[in-house]
Amino acid sequence: MRLSADDGQLRALVGRTRVFLLDLDGTVYIGDEPIGPMARTLAAVRSSGRKLVFCTNNSSKSAQAYARKLKKLGLFGREDEVYTSGIAAAEYLRANFAGKRVFLVGTAALRREFSARGIALDDADPDVCVLAYDTALTFRKLALFNRFLAEGKPYIATHADAVCPAKGVYPPDVGSFIELLRCSSGRVPDVVCGKPGPVMGGLLASRLGVAANEVAMVGDRPYTDIRFGNNNGFGTVLVLSGETDAAAAEKLPPSDRPQAILNSFNDIEKYL
Repeated sequence: MRLSADDGQLRALVGRTRVFLLDLDGTVYIGDEPIGPMARTLAAVRSSGRKLVFCTNNSSKSAQAYARKLKKLGLFGREDEVYTSGIAAAEYLRANFAGKRVFLVGTAALRREFSARGIALDDADPDVCVLAYDTALTFRKLALFNRFLAEGKPYIATHADAVCPAKGVYPPDVGSFIELLRCSSGRVPDVVCGKPGPVMGGLLASRLGVAANEVAMVGDRPYTDIRFGNNNGFGTVLVLSGETDAAAAEKLPPSDRPQAILNSFNDIEKYL
């Protein structure tokens, strides 16, 4: 059942969309299970001539790792892309801090992605500090990062989610690290690259060569996915297959209000 937007509005949104940005967990799969007939739905989107970009704030894994998981689930097509907040941070650095040395608090996978994009990593005397979702975080890394912040180095975060979705108790994500460093250094990030801010949106639109109104963001988190779409002038579709239920969707503030609400992305097929 569709919960918002009449057929005409939804058909108009889908009609002008050339690229669907899809959140991952809660939108196309939950854990290791596709949501309903998702493989068929994504195939139908591709057949309609539209592009799919899987768009996630999780900067602990590489785009290749996400692609492997999606392929294993039968959800990844040859022309599909994966775009993470880590990639957005790397591209932002190349555009705004070209040639600068970077101290990265992040996983080995993200370090490899930065290096592959020509970003020089330096743990001793960096020009810029980047905070990502580091599942191998140590006190030494935090202490060094804190010192560099106290010295006034530019401070970039990949994203600001407080917790990471998981079964059971949600573990702390970059937003929690940001609060820790705010207490110790008095600093907050100068720039946050991931959803819901404008950096990732601008980079994606430029990369894909499309106008903002030809992009639709689909996700289950209003305060990241939908706010991201609204902040960047994209179409926005909230799905109720993950974090948000129908009752919560009815109470959203204007910044997080989508143009359409669907039970799952599978419902989009009839509007293609």
